[in-house]
Amino acid sequence: MLEQTKYYEDYEIGDGRDTVGRTITETDFVVHAGHSGDFFPHHLDEEFCKTLPFGQRIAHGTMVFTIGVGLTATIINPVAFSYGYDRMRFVKPVFIGDTIKSRVEIIAKEVMEKRPGYGRVTERLTVTKQNGETALVADHIYMVEMKP
Repeated sequence: MLEQTKYYEDYEIGDGRDTVGRTITETDFVVHAGHSGDFFPHHLDEEFCKTLPFGQRIAHGTMVFTIGVGLTATIINPVAFSYGYDRMRFVKPVFIGDTIKSRVEIIAKEVMEKRPGYGRVTERLTVTKQNGETALVADHIYMVEMKP
């Protein structure tokens, strides 16, 4: 991982970066079900899923989110802190064998009036599949120190 100090003033709307890909496996489904307690048949029962419109098991939305965010975790900024996520949407299903990658892009900045010395930076996370379809979108909000 790369450490990079980037203050609020250093962020520019439109700046972005893409990650490498990650192929989703059956093991991912099983491990995520165990961690989350979500054992719904839509994720784990192959025979049940054959009766559904997609005809196969569907990845947990929270798993796609977790892996998608994890792909972006390559830079450590010691003056930025996650403030939360907004507007998460599961746009298209992800299946075993799909390869996902993430793109993050700065979409907004604003000074935090109630927290002097900090600004809020919003980064749009878009997770896409190998065929270019968008699987997930969410806004990651950071609380970022202003320059001293």
